Amino acid sequence: MPSFDISSEVEMVDLRNAVESANRKITNRYDFKGTDARIEQNDKLLTLHGDNDFQLDQMKQILLPEMTAKQIDVRCLEYGDLQTVGGNKVKQELKVRVGVEQDLAKKIVKMIKDSKVKTQAAIQGDVVRITGKKRDDLQACITLVKAEIKDYPLQYGNFRD
Repeated sequence: MPSFDISSEVEMVDLRNAVESANRKITNRYDFKGTDARIEQNDKLLTLHGDNDFQLDQMKQILLPEMTAKQIDVRCLEYGDLQTVGGNKVKQELKVRVGVEQDLAKKIVKMIKDSKVKTQAAIQGDVVRITGKKRDDLQACITLVKAEIKDYPLQYGNFRD
């Protein structure tokens, strides 16, 4: 029986390269000279450090195109609150969302069951597996999910016949 998986993955090597490239650009910019502007990466957490919130916005305008150039979907970022750190310094944490979250997975399964397409959807960890008798039904599911969910980066892979 044909099946495929709906997942949400981020290539961590490409993410690290994008962060390093953005840091190089930040250190070379004239308006960042002599400041504490930098981006740190701890596994799936990016921390932006700057002197004020305007600098953080400028750093995001450098980081996001770098991520896009490395084929990383920027919708995977979850923005944290702006935090004041010692004096007039600020920082912001950006969490990289990997895997389909439980609420979203339940929404996808319910959407597929309500659509009356002859397929079965099952949550397996942080992946949603769709199985059906025909490829056309699976493609209909992909089209349905792409049309409904636009704010979360999803990949459709691991197709098996």
